[in-house]
Formats: sequence, structure tokens, C-alpha cells
Amino acid sequence: MRIAINGAGVAGPTLAWWLRHHGHDPVLFEVAPKLRTGGYVIDFWGVGFQVAERMGLIPTLREQGYMVNELRLVNTKRRTVASMDTKPIRKLLDDQFLSIARGDIASTIFHACQGVETRFGCSIDHIEQHAHGARVRTTDGSEEDFDLVVGADGLHSRVRELVFGPEPRFERFLGFHVAAFTTTDYQPRDELVYVSCAAPKRSIARFALRNGQTLFLLIFRDQLLSSRPEPHPQPNHDPRPILRNVYADFGWEAPDILARLDDTDDLYFDRVSQIRMDRWTSGRVALVGDAAACVSLLAGEGTGLGMTEAYILAGELHRAQGDHAAAFRAYENKLQPELARKQKSAPRLAGFFAPKNALGCILRNIGTNATSLPILGKLLLNRLIRDNITLPDYT
Repeated sequence: MRIAINGAGVAGPTLAWWLRHHGHDPVLFEVAPKLRTGGYVIDFWGVGFQVAERMGLIPTLREQGYMVNELRLVNTKRRTVASMDTKPIRKLLDDQFLSIARGDIASTIFHACQGVETRFGCSIDHIEQHAHGARVRTTDGSEEDFDLVVGADGLHSRVRELVFGPEPRFERFLGFHVAAFTTTDYQPRDELVYVSCAAPKRSIARFALRNGQTLFLLIFRDQLLSSRPEPHPQPNHDPRPILRNVYADFGWEAPDILARLDDTDDLYFDRVSQIRMDRWTSGRVALVGDAAACVSLLAGEGTGLGMTEAYILAGELHRAQGDHAAAFRAYENKLQPELARKQKSAPRLAGFFAPKNALGCILRNIGTNATSLPILGKLLLNRLIRDNITLPDYT
């Protein structure tokens, strides 16, 4: 089958790789003029790690990733208040764990798709389904037919909007905003240590990357905004004034970090939301990754879950031997219960990223230190990293 995939982030190229593996002809559409790079650092483990392993990507990902040694929590007066050694996590996961920039994992997957037709600067803008397929019109004005169409175009999915309805129908705003950017030659550098500073309703974290770069992640609660930014940041929208206002009296290294905002051209800013849907498929159209079931940055593992959805969707299409309706049902039945569980847990983790008040900061520190206790720590970590998804073998 010839299958159009809107989005060349993580889930889209993963789907393209597996579709081609099973003998299909995928075509990737990406609205950006070139492959996106950068992004915040994610922890990569679980079923997504297993998918990457089956794709033969783990050696490359280990080279590009980081083996973080410590999570260090500091207060606004620069004093360390809690820390977590990451070795117990790696041990629980049989070393199937690494930290990596989201752009690096996306790039690795995309380059593994060498030979798959990809059209940058062009995305799906209209879909008309018929008995034998779907006619697609793209933003460059061209039209063509495909057997199936898949939206892998993220939280603000255009395919989802075209086929299932407007975004507000499915978005669940969690009450946070997030910003991320990188800069060069920032001091201090704490190699292989993720440093996070929290105050009531907001936090800043930094991580030292290779080549003298440092990544910053800023998360704050909606209550700190004097005025609400646009739900979907526009190309000319500048979030810098918002960030400077929210973190003006934060302390710690905030003045130095805010001063670096003018040095970056890769500033990411968005709402922290989930996408909750009863169905991920309609006719000959399916959704994967954040377009279908964004668990949010606060839940963790979103990248790996998107890869898992792509793997299972491609596998079920292979197993169903062309019966896309049966494949779509199996895809939803296998994944929706676990994704719903992951989404439910996300708001409970919000207190770690931006505690509600001073007591929340204290509990954040206590919980982090508790991970070093032999029995309690193992129980806490198991609860955080547990997956209830078993990857089928589609060979």
C-alpha cells in the first residue's frame, strides 16, 4: 500500500521504517523546510527502547546520548537539597536506558529511513476519503491518491483537525507552559548531571551537552501569567518577555540564563497539554504519537510511546494483509488502555516539575532523596518506569 505520513518527527519516520520493512510504500510530508534538530533532553527507555533495538539503532543512540550519573536538585540560594543516583534505574532496566536530545533521536530514525520519499516544506492540508483510498491535497497545491493517510504531526496535528475535528475538542490543558533552548559557553557546567532548581509554581533545569552547549528547560504554572499567550504560538510570536516576567525574581542562575535568551534561535515554547481521544482512526486515516494520545512532557516516555504506536500500527497492517479496518481496530485495542493509564498519571507528576507551593518543594526533595533507600527506592522507581505493553512479534 502507498501510505502518506504527515510529520517527520519521531513517530512518523519510525512508522515509515516499519511500513517499508513490511513491504509498503510510505511517503513522508514535513511542514518544516528541513529536519528539525535540538529540543529538550529526554530519558529513553521501555518499549520504545525495544523498538529502537529491533531497528538496529541502539549503538548509534548510545553514541549520541548521555549516561547521566545524577539528578541534582538545588534551591534558589544555590544549595543542593536533594539528589538521585541514576545507577539503580539502569539496573532495574537492564541498562536499557539513556538520555538523549529529542532532535538527535529523530535524526537517527530519519537517516535510517534512507530511500523513503520525503517532502520537506510541504504538509497535508486537505483529505477526501473515498471507497478505495484518500485523495490528499498538500500545502504546495498538488493532489494525489494514497491507500491510507497517517497523522504523525504532533500535539497540534493538522490531520487530526481535518478528519476528527478542532483541537479544543481533544486537548486537555494541564496548567503549565514549557520553554527550552540551548546556548554555548555557559558556566557553570556539571557534566552528566541534570541540575534542577524549583520554587513555588516554576522551575529551571540545565544540562551540559557536548561541544560546549548547555540545554535549559523552564516549566511554570499558568497562574503566573499576567496575560495568556496564544494557544498555538505563531511564527512571529516572541515568548521572551513572558519568560523574563515569570522568572524576574527567581534567583539562582536565572539572571544569567535569561540573558542568554537573546543568543538563541531555537527557543521552543508551548502549552503543556494532553490529547485524549476515544478513537485514533477514521475510515482510511489513523493517528500516531502525540497526534493520537499525547501524554505530555510531564508524563515522560512520550517519545518511546510514539515509536511503539508506530511499530504496532505498521505490524497490524502487515498482519491484517491489507484489511486496514481490522488493523486499525487491533492497533487501538492493544494500546489505548495503557496510554490512558499513562495520561492519568501525568498530572500527579506535575508537582515535581513546578511545585504548587513551598510544601510541594519540600515533598519534591524528600521524594527524590527517598529513591536512594534500598527497598522504598526500588518501589518508587518501579512505579515510575513500569510499562504494561508487550511488543508483538510481527515477523
